[in-house]
Amino acid sequence: MITPALPPPVRPGDRVAVLSPSWAAPAHFPAIHERALRRLREDFEVEPVEYPTTRAAGTPQQRAADLHAAFADPDIAAIIATIGGDDQITVLPHLHADVIRANPKRFLGYSDNTNLLNYLWYHGIPGIYGGSTQVHLGPVPDAIHLESLRAALYGGDVTLHQPARTRDYGYRWDDPRALTEPAPDGPAEPWSWSGPARSVTAPTWGGCLEIVGWTLAANRFMHPAEMYDGAILLIEAHEEPKTPTENYWLLRNLGERGLISAAAALVWARPPVGDHEHPVTADAASAIRTEQRGAVLRAVAEYNPQLVVALDVDFGHTSPQWLMPYGGMVTLDGENRTIAAHFGSA
Repeated sequence: MITPALPPPVRPGDRVAVLSPSWAAPAHFPAIHERALRRLREDFEVEPVEYPTTRAAGTPQQRAADLHAAFADPDIAAIIATIGGDDQITVLPHLHADVIRANPKRFLGYSDNTNLLNYLWYHGIPGIYGGSTQVHLGPVPDAIHLESLRAALYGGDVTLHQPARTRDYGYRWDDPRALTEPAPDGPAEPWSWSGPARSVTAPTWGGCLEIVGWTLAANRFMHPAEMYDGAILLIEAHEEPKTPTENYWLLRNLGERGLISAAAALVWARPPVGDHEHPVTADAASAIRTEQRGAVLRAVAEYNPQLVVALDVDFGHTSPQWLMPYGGMVTLDGENRTIAAHFGSA
């Protein structure tokens, strides 16, 4: 298992690149984007730096060029993605690993950014899963995300705790309330646990389950299964809800590749179950998530029943959102039922 350290944390006053390696959401919702930049300056004491494709749709080559420019600039301390998308996999062939390896930096993103996080991990550079500005900093943010993002940028350890409330989506970004009001939410069911009552501290790997499936299908930037021995799998469902059977099939692919049997633990994120067009009641959401947990545990039982498993943890496509190291260290304690994210020296 590869266990490199996270790139150095930022310091107050540092310049941080804000990029759109997938979809350029700021081009369509500039007010949300501007509010996110303001929060970075005022709440996190860093100076956001934009690039040509941050607010404008770019070709895969152009987006790769902006990534190269941000990594190569010695005055840029970290890189944050504005949002995910659906075609970042087409950017990867245009990246030059020597440029990135020579200038490692903390990269923060989730969803389609699983592509880039896996690419970085493949080349020995851990990153951060979570933190897209357009989703969690432009609209009114929650306290959990702010605490977690500060640690992800500045370093330190964070013990995750279970929120009392949760939501799958907020106000639409063209709704003025997104800038001024917390979005409606509902009760959050507690996390659940499965497997041995033991503690695992290990590097993580995984991300958005559907994007991981794309990575396996493309068969690029993947090590042999034994290179993932002892890893903690971080797995979350796509924002466009899939059935429990579909998620089981995707997990089965990981099992057939040997990635579940190689792992020491698994963290399954609280899955989204509704959206603006398809809202669900609290009771319906609970029932769907129960079925989703069953699909995960079915795959675990078939491929590695000795996994320490935490289910419905609040990372990925959910709010509030804890950020997690990707390739960095996490402690999953199945005896005390606690989770700690280790973001390196503060």
